[in-house]
Amino acid sequence: MSVRPFERIVDEYGPVVLRVCRAVLGPADAEDAWSETFLAALRAYPDLPEGANVEAWLVTIAHRKAIDVTRARARRAVPVGEVPDRPSASGLPQDWDGDLWAALARLPDRQRMAVAYHYLAGLPYRDIAELTGGTTDAARRAAADGIRALRATYRPTSSVEGARP
Repeated sequence: MSVRPFERIVDEYGPVVLRVCRAVLGPADAEDAWSETFLAALRAYPDLPEGANVEAWLVTIAHRKAIDVTRARARRAVPVGEVPDRPSASGLPQDWDGDLWAALARLPDRQRMAVAYHYLAGLPYRDIAELTGGTTDAARRAAADGIRALRATYRPTSSVEGARP
C-alpha cells in the first residue's frame, strides 16, 4: 500500500482540525494553531505507522499546539479592544458563529476540550481521556456537562441555523 500524499491528508482532515482549534482556542488563535498542527504533522508524517488513525493523530497534535498557544497567551499582554463578532450567513464551519464560540469559551477547559474532541472531531472518549490526562468516564462526564451547559446558555440565531424564509 502506498502512502497518501500529505496534501490529501490536509484536504480531508483540515476542516475537522480547524473546528477543534476554534472550539478549544477561539477564533483569534485557531488558524495559527491549525497551521502549526499541519507543519508539525508534515515533519512527522513519513514516520507515521501504516494503518494509524490519522484523524486522532492530527487532533492529538492540535491538542498539543493548543496547549502551546494557551501558554503563550498567558505570557502576552492583554489586548485593549475586542474584534466584533461576524454573524454566519451560511452556517458553514468556516463562517463561525461568534455567539457559539463565546459560549464554548465560557466552559471550563476540560468540558470545552471534551466537547470539541468528541462532538467536533468525533473522537471516542478513550482517546479524549488520553489527550486530557483523565479517565474515560471523566471525559464522558465532561462532554455531557459541557453540552448541558451549552444547551442552557447558547441560543443560535436563525441565520446560523439556516432557517428558511
